[in-house]
Amino acid sequence: MPSSLSVVLAGGGTAGHVSPLLAIASAVRDARPNASIVAVGTPSGMETRLVPAAGFHLATIDRVPFPRRPSVDLLRLPGRLIAAVRQAGAILDEAGADVLVGVGGYVCTPMYLAAKKRGIPIVIHEANARPGLANRVGARLAMTTAVAFAGTPLRRAVHVGMPMRREVSGLDVQGRRAEARTLLGLDPTLPTLIVTGGSSGAQSINQTIAQCLPALAAAGVQTLHITGRGKTVAGTDGEPLQAPGYHQVEYVDAMELAYAAADVLLARAGAATVSEVAAVGLPSVLVPLPIGNGEQSLNAAGLVAAGGALMVSDSDFTAHWVNDHLLPLLSSPAARRAMAEAAHTLGIRNADQRMADLVLEAVSA
Repeated sequence: MPSSLSVVLAGGGTAGHVSPLLAIASAVRDARPNASIVAVGTPSGMETRLVPAAGFHLATIDRVPFPRRPSVDLLRLPGRLIAAVRQAGAILDEAGADVLVGVGGYVCTPMYLAAKKRGIPIVIHEANARPGLANRVGARLAMTTAVAFAGTPLRRAVHVGMPMRREVSGLDVQGRRAEARTLLGLDPTLPTLIVTGGSSGAQSINQTIAQCLPALAAAGVQTLHITGRGKTVAGTDGEPLQAPGYHQVEYVDAMELAYAAADVLLARAGAATVSEVAAVGLPSVLVPLPIGNGEQSLNAAGLVAAGGALMVSDSDFTAHWVNDHLLPLLSSPAARRAMAEAAHTLGIRNADQRMADLVLEAVSA
């Protein structure tokens, strides 16, 4: 292994890619404090804010989406890809990269191709149970491929779990519950529902919850509704929705506070959310995103089968479903305890360290 280690990590666009990237970067730095670490993303993704805030250098290359059907963009793809591979190579050369770590997203394919051309070892982490296109390509070039969910169809995949921030993986939910509720402006004594659609929000979930506020209040439940940036839920007067026991915010940077505060989490079934609620042992109701390739339903399947979560389709998530399923769960401490124990049993809390080990092994090899 080189005495001065240079690690380049690629991925971005959404928090689902950026969060594991940053967790891996932090674990590598813990293992090798003198390592040089560069993250690579696009000029417009969430990484432009999150990577510098975490204390890492960010380089960017052009976004190269792969058209799914014949179009003018498909004709432009070869030229765009060649230009992006050239940009990727320049970043790897400038960094003197010893290893490339990819977590998926538009930037990864050019980075994988540039690294392969230079003989730089590639380590991949795939977050979803159904892999994205970039990592399906990258897995053919990689020295090591790691996955968050067992059974993910990538060749020679190693199941390591989802790298996550230590503030989440080491969270003591019960020990921090009262503190977290106070910090979030909630009543420490009331049953608490946390609702989130992820970093970009979920309009259908927002609408259903707005309809259910009277029933939630009547059941003595307080609700913290994380609507997503720019997705404030308005009442009939056009102002932000208000109701007894209802609190609305666009974003919570420290999601560990939301997890600690919640008796139940209602969310999409993104890979990070599914992995994190298992790691902390939190009962959840998961509403998979109805578009895409169906990966969110696959992400949640194991947790649901184990009894750690309920899953409902987006079209079936209505006020009637909330009344028939969510309210009874919120009113039953015994049911919530059973779900929490089932979820915690499936949780993997050291995936960041396992990924750092794989990265260092790749460099040594």
